Amino acid sequence: VQLQASGGGSVQTGGSLRLSCAASGRTFSSYRMAWFRQAPGKEREFVAHITGTGSITYYADSVKGRFTISRDNAKNTMYLQQNMLKPEDTAVYHCAARTPSGGVYYLPQSYDLWGPGTQVTVSS
Repeated sequence: VQLQASGGGSVQTGGSLRLSCAASGRTFSSYRMAWFRQAPGKEREFVAHITGTGSITYYADSVKGRFTISRDNAKNTMYLQQNMLKPEDTAVYHCAARTPSGGVYYLPQSYDLWGPGTQVTVSS
């Protein structure tokens, strides 16, 4: 599986964006997926996670209530709807995939596959 994130851009505080992560390959639904972000000078941090069927999701406290993770297995695509964006949400956003047996959902080292990131910039 190869991953490609898109949908980033520049918005003002309070704006919205929808990120997409397109995956190649036939086994997309078997992977648990997540979004991470990395701001300049900071470590990569967990944003949201979704199971293979999409039935269970987890969010970082900093985005809970503002961001929504979802997936469409028929389209091999995962999404991150970002609402009420804040300047502190500015970062490069990466999508990642892991097999069900691997690790802890909020740790980057648990993920086997990563795609190139997409930049999100929120101005005040």
